[in-house]
Amino acid sequence: MTAKQLIDLYYPAGTRRRDIYLKHCRQVAGKALKIMREKGLDLSPREVEEAAMLHDIGICLTDAPGIDCNGVEPYLRHGVLGAKLLRDHGFPEIYASVAERHSGAGLTKEESAALGLGHRDLCPRTLLERLICYADKFYSKSGTMEEKSLERVRTSMAKFSPSTLARFESLHQEFS
Repeated sequence: MTAKQLIDLYYPAGTRRRDIYLKHCRQVAGKALKIMREKGLDLSPREVEEAAMLHDIGICLTDAPGIDCNGVEPYLRHGVLGAKLLRDHGFPEIYASVAERHSGAGLTKEESAALGLGHRDLCPRTLLERLICYADKFYSKSGTMEEKSLERVRTSMAKFSPSTLARFESLHQEFS
């Protein structure tokens, strides 16, 4: 199964959910590819694009009617749900781990446990995971869907916790 086939399966043509999903993932892919080129990162453009297109695959399983997702799981679980879905469909682990570790600026073992996501570290580890996590912070799936300013991203990260903001700042330092 290809990434496009998986997206088609869970985000049917002609649905608002698909339009939102594709716009968001294309925005993330565009930013990630631009950073990759500008920074001369040793990553495959194909893998960067596919990881960006699949990082949010699990949102369709969540209860997020504002973005036309009518599943039963809390939105916060979309990363771990997406990782499971990718593994179940036989996708490479590099994509599953991006999906699993992109939420916020990553989640520590303690944060994951407190949020009911299990006792595991969900902070991005690989260069690809960190790049997609970083690029994702600049785009929302609601509202105008325009690129957020750096200050707006920082404000959003600070609302979670000082450690979330610190992890974002580390990503910003790596990729700006």
